Amino acid sequence: MSEPLILRVARWAREIPDAPAYTFLDYADSPGGTRRTLSWAGADLRARALAVRLREVARPGERAAILAPQGLEYVVAMLGAMYARVIAVPLFAPDLPGHADRLVRAYADADPVCVLTTTSALASVETFIDGRPAPRPKAIVTLDTVSDLLADEWEPEPIGLGDLAYLQYTSGSTRAPAGVEIGHGNVTANAEQLWTAFRATPRTSTAALWLPLFHDMGLIATIAAPIVGGNHAVFMDPVAFVMHPVRWLRMLSEYDDVFTGGPNFAYEYTASRVTEAEKATLDLSGVAVMLNGAEPLRGSTINRFSEAFAACGLRPEAHTPGYGLAEATVFVTAMDRDLPARVTVFDRDELTAGRAVPVAEPYGGRVSELVSCGVPTGQDVVVAGEDGTARPDGEVGEIWVRGPNVARAYWRDAERTAETFGNVLEGAQGSWLRTGDLGVIHGGELYITGRIKDLIIVDGRNHYPQDVEVTVQEADDAVRRDHVAAFAEPGEETERLVVVAERSRRAEGRDPAEVEARVRAAVAKNHDLRLHAFLLVEAGAVPRTSSGKIARRACAQAYLDGVFSAGSAEGAGA
Repeated sequence: MSEPLILRVARWAREIPDAPAYTFLDYADSPGGTRRTLSWAGADLRARALAVRLREVARPGERAAILAPQGLEYVVAMLGAMYARVIAVPLFAPDLPGHADRLVRAYADADPVCVLTTTSALASVETFIDGRPAPRPKAIVTLDTVSDLLADEWEPEPIGLGDLAYLQYTSGSTRAPAGVEIGHGNVTANAEQLWTAFRATPRTSTAALWLPLFHDMGLIATIAAPIVGGNHAVFMDPVAFVMHPVRWLRMLSEYDDVFTGGPNFAYEYTASRVTEAEKATLDLSGVAVMLNGAEPLRGSTINRFSEAFAACGLRPEAHTPGYGLAEATVFVTAMDRDLPARVTVFDRDELTAGRAVPVAEPYGGRVSELVSCGVPTGQDVVVAGEDGTARPDGEVGEIWVRGPNVARAYWRDAERTAETFGNVLEGAQGSWLRTGDLGVIHGGELYITGRIKDLIIVDGRNHYPQDVEVTVQEADDAVRRDHVAAFAEPGEETERLVVVAERSRRAEGRDPAEVEARVRAAVAKNHDLRLHAFLLVEAGAVPRTSSGKIARRACAQAYLDGVFSAGSAEGAGA
């Protein structure tokens, strides 16, 4: 890692100026999608022009918030801010539904001196800013009106690996959003780690994704990693994917060596929505990597997706489970791209006691199926105990990470920074990141068992909420898959289990009491747990983070606040 990643944009602009760098498939006005492409020379030109404009309103080290929709302008905003040594704050346009509170919090915390947006989003941005009590930014720059002629005025200056590149706001599944300080060295290292793990080929491999660019996984996989080898990135708006998931697979079908990714729910959703007629038009034989991360992985989802698209040429090895987090820029571990996903069955009672004991099927006891997240690339991962010592393979503990991709701090949050970064592992050099995630190393590979703060502790026994959620959704088809939140509420003597689940379409006409009885029986049988309260709510009621994860703590707070009223919930108590 000799130079910041951003400097490679200028290199590709010199060496392969006309090669495509970024292509946006715009479905807003065309059902078939309109392709808009920036060459490497074009991307470099527009980024330098924006850097000149930014310097008129911001000094190095000040923040520029990106409140723009998905598109080429967003890519230019990130690259231009990096050139100008202005700290980018990748957020989203205020008209994105469902995330207004998160945007308000992140924007206020970053306290930007300027805002980058587009002409189409300008009105919503001005309304958003006018509604804030905080001081107005010095300027609102519309990215699509910056003149390319400004690029001639750009004078390069040194960019240090230690300089801050951007603030990555966490999705807030457990706490309020916090800005992770990502340096130029961090983003350079993580882009190279991801590119290496995928075994991408310079100028040949293609990235094709729909993930939001304000999310860490979308930003690194779509914008950063392709810069490593001068590769082509093709992307679309997440809404275009949700409306017609076959668009994602059609995009992948166009290339011979392509990598992509998404959270577990995207694979479940796509497998259930793409028709047999649509499958007949697909050729997925060129898909090298389909990274699955950002939320708990399900072996059943991986198997279902692989079987659904095997006839389209999709190799089983293409499905690549991984693990990452914003505090490590994003990418930490992944399965080898030439190995099929590995699902291991563990004794659930042993797992709740902190030991990973694999069992053979059939097995008479309770089990948990965990998906291997593979091994790290260019960084170190250990499982640590509460005493700060590394635990041996087979013992559950907190996942700690060390590497050049690990961020240095949370923005303006010294207390939280001290808890998370710069930890000392007994007998090991360097500082370590405490992830807050629980895991175990088995067979040399990392398995995620849950989040520390999400653990449900009843009568001294630990229970993982994702295990309970799977049991609930499999207990009755009236429960909507992957829209279940299990959490604990305080009790007089011990914590009590609460489950909030969305109704599926099959719930119509069903007696809620019957559904609840089946769920209670399944939870008692599979977990030896008494369900304190079960709420069956309308579709869309269970809160999710911006990356699609179930926001359990937000759901728990909504439950305690009485948000799930009698009109929207049934079966509320024991």
